[in-house]
Amino acid sequence: MEVDRVQAIASLSEQIDTIPLEFIRSENEQPAITTLHGVVLEVPVINLSDSDEDKLVELVAEASKKWGIFQVVNHGIPDEAIRKLIEVGKEFFELPKEDKETIAKTPESGIEGYGTSLQKEVDGKKGWVDHLFHRIWPPSAINYKYWPKNPPSYREANEEYAEKLRDVSDKLFKYLSLGVGLEGHELKAATGGDDLIYMMKINYYPPCPRPDLALGVVAHTDMSSLTILVPNEVQGLQVFRDGYWYDVKYIPNALIIHIGDQIEILSNGKYKAVLHRTTVNKEKTRMSWPVFLEPPPEHEIGPISKLVNEENPSKYKSKKFKDYVYCKLNKLPQ
Repeated sequence: MEVDRVQAIASLSEQIDTIPLEFIRSENEQPAITTLHGVVLEVPVINLSDSDEDKLVELVAEASKKWGIFQVVNHGIPDEAIRKLIEVGKEFFELPKEDKETIAKTPESGIEGYGTSLQKEVDGKKGWVDHLFHRIWPPSAINYKYWPKNPPSYREANEEYAEKLRDVSDKLFKYLSLGVGLEGHELKAATGGDDLIYMMKINYYPPCPRPDLALGVVAHTDMSSLTILVPNEVQGLQVFRDGYWYDVKYIPNALIIHIGDQIEILSNGKYKAVLHRTTVNKEKTRMSWPVFLEPPPEHEIGPISKLVNEENPSKYKSKKFKDYVYCKLNKLPQ
């Protein structure tokens, strides 16, 4: 089945300086109207190489309770590994359409593969983005069928990044666990332990003639436990805070950390999933590489019992992660 990719629509739209109606957001979503202009939001920045673990626990916990988003620097992933990840992803999206379509999503592939639409959108509206999903860890969850064969260095760059990312992820889970009074291992164990799935997504937002009217990705919180994201240098990530949408400051080689829905649920609301969206650019392509740390599909997630008592009754239902995903993507109540 022939699918209209946003990359192709962008090439046509550029010539006529307009965009199709299905990409024009309602006024209460349009970036030109809803963004607080002239202010860049400086979300907390945490130096992960700090030797004072108590301080790191405090900083991570505070950022996750008050913001739901923070950036980490000196995280231990070499700049070169990030550069290679960005380079091979960019090369894949610059391939001819027929090359990319060889790993297109199918009804059988689920979320993995190259595609355009992800979730049910209100009023049939569309995001100005194409994407690629594939699992990068653990080995038992990987299906290389959905990894690009071109460029040839794609697999090596992603495997190297995945290996380094696991150390960062383990540290963050430990600090988040200690930050709500649990033992260091408990939060990761509750979200799947060593079976935790690392889902890579590459977002490709081509230049858009009307960035004032369109969004790359509509406002949402992530379904994951945690999301660890690398952006390119083109501004686009926005966070909702105090009634306004703000641009988030870009820091080269920093990792952007989002608290996802599952950590909010496990912490019984102590940590907050961040409401965010993505804008697009008139001249430049924006790209980002979020990795979603997800429980296995059959794993049941609910508030951790130690965090529930008479003063803090359970705020969320317990359910299998696959059921949570189904409800969220289909806009059904949880």
